[in-house]
Amino acid sequence: MNLFFSIFYNLILLIVYILALPVLIYKQRNPKYKDAIPAKFFLKNNPKFSFSGVWFHSCSMGEVRAIKPLIDEFKDISNLSVITNTGFEEAKKLSNSVRFLPFEIFLPFWTTKQKVLVVMEAELWYMLFLMAKTKGAKTFLINARISDKSYKSYLRFRFFYKKIFANIDKVFAQSEVDKIRLIELGAKNVEVIGNIKLAQLPQKKEKFKKLGTKVITAASTHEGEEELILNSYKKEFGKLIIVPRHPERFEKVFELVQKFAQENSYSFHRFSKQDDFSSDIVLVDCMGILNDIYEISDIAILGGAFSKIGGHNPIEPAFFGNVIISGKHIFNQKSLFSCIENYYLIEEFELKSYLKNIENLKKPVLTKEGSFEPIIKEIKRWL
Repeated sequence: MNLFFSIFYNLILLIVYILALPVLIYKQRNPKYKDAIPAKFFLKNNPKFSFSGVWFHSCSMGEVRAIKPLIDEFKDISNLSVITNTGFEEAKKLSNSVRFLPFEIFLPFWTTKQKVLVVMEAELWYMLFLMAKTKGAKTFLINARISDKSYKSYLRFRFFYKKIFANIDKVFAQSEVDKIRLIELGAKNVEVIGNIKLAQLPQKKEKFKKLGTKVITAASTHEGEEELILNSYKKEFGKLIIVPRHPERFEKVFELVQKFAQENSYSFHRFSKQDDFSSDIVLVDCMGILNDIYEISDIAILGGAFSKIGGHNPIEPAFFGNVIISGKHIFNQKSLFSCIENYYLIEEFELKSYLKNIENLKKPVLTKEGSFEPIIKEIKRWL
């Protein structure tokens, strides 16, 4: 039955792959995808892992950062695979053995024998777990969660997820609610250890000087959110630092900021990496320094939740004591918000009034913390 399902599954994937080829060939011309698409869908410059060890798989930059203590613990025997460009760049800082995870039809002949496979959060790829298990690896899913929004979708495909969980030896869940939901989907041997994203201090690169005035950071903003924030901003509220989520939008956001600043006689500039936050509005158009900016900020307006993106990580601004304001669409981050007391989820039209009333808003407090120790102990059992 399992063999038949695997053959059928791969046949469906092959059809999808063939139909998607024109789109993939077209999209790889975009600089954003020039490395990722050839690597994942054509195996260009994406060879098999060269040694057997602990294979860590995470999706993006934030998840790679979250498992850094695990990678450091098994530094000499760690292999890393990722999905996104930013995840790849972050992973290269931690290991010399980094790959893009290929599309699933390639995994039967791309996967090499590993001692342990450790997969972060919601990366539930059927062939990934099946092939690792087939090659003799112990397989673990860590920091596992099932959000409220996605729960019904998971249940609709319960049959499929039971097939995936049949090849996962142990699951480390974030909460008791997640444990119940995961077991319902077919997970076995589930242990609750909290959210490991709270188990380490946020990484910092720079040490910026405090500015002596209120600082509002609009963090990880998406299309439409910069305009909302600018239209809610007044100079008397403090300085405004805008950090868009995606590098490809930097130019567009700069034009928006420039137009707004000129119309309102505000000073503005692009961040120059010279510790220069002298203007009323500063656009940060580089990656990797958001935590450093949180350290000198008083208020964090978290993007991705005024539009229906699902929100962004509130743990880092909470750690630095920033008052947290975000939209109501935080469905991808509910588990992280549940680890915090005092935050404000508001409608778009309320933003200006909240900024006016900033002195009366409470700073967040972190209330839950995960641990890496149970995961490390389990991995070492099989080495």
